[in-house]
Amino acid sequence: MGEQCGVLDNQAGWRMLTKSTQRGFSLIELMVVIVIVGILFALGVPSYSGWIQNQQIRAAAESVLNGIQLARSEAVKNNGRARFVLCNAPLSSWQVLTIPATAPAVGPAPTAECGAGTATELRMQERSSQEGSRLAQIAVTPNGATTVTFNSFGRVVANADASTSITQVDVSTPTGDRPLRITLGAAGNTRMCDPSTLLAATDPRHC
Repeated sequence: MGEQCGVLDNQAGWRMLTKSTQRGFSLIELMVVIVIVGILFALGVPSYSGWIQNQQIRAAAESVLNGIQLARSEAVKNNGRARFVLCNAPLSSWQVLTIPATAPAVGPAPTAECGAGTATELRMQERSSQEGSRLAQIAVTPNGATTVTFNSFGRVVANADASTSITQVDVSTPTGDRPLRITLGAAGNTRMCDPSTLLAATDPRHC
C-alpha cells in the first residue's frame, strides 16, 4: 500500500512539474517584448538607412571612376580617341565611346538613358544608375559638363562638340554622410577622395 502511495505521489509531482514547464508567456510579457523590439527597430532603421545610402555612394563613385579609367585605357590601347559620357545627371548612368581606326563593329544596343553615339563611334561599355546606386546623385564640375575625351597618350583633349570637359564629379545621397569626389587632371590622372568634414585634413583619403 505504501509503495502505491509513493508511486502516486511521484506521478502527481511529475504532472505538476510538466504543467509548470509548459506554462506560456503572459500577455504582459508579450507586450514588454514587443515594445523592446519596437524600440530597437526604431533606433536601428536610421543607421541602416544611412549605411545603405553610403554603400550606394561608393558603388556609384567607383563605377564612374572605373568608366573614366576605361575610356582612357581604350584610347591608349587603340591609339585613337575615346570619351566618357555621363548620360542623365544628377543620376549616375554613363557610357564609354571609342573611335576605332576601322569602321566600328556592332556594339551594345543603346539604352533609353544613354542613347547612341555618333556614326563613327563604338559603344564599349555603359552602366545604368539602377545597378546598385539608384539613390546616388552626382554634381559635375564645371556645371553642365557631361563628357571628357582622351587621346592616344591618355591625356584630356577638347571634346568634338566643343563642350567643356569634366574635371570633377561629386557623389552623394539625400541622407548619406560619406560623400565621395572624383577629380580628373589634364594629364588624365584620376583620384577618388572624401570631401567630408568628418575626416582630418591630414588624412590621405581627404580631398
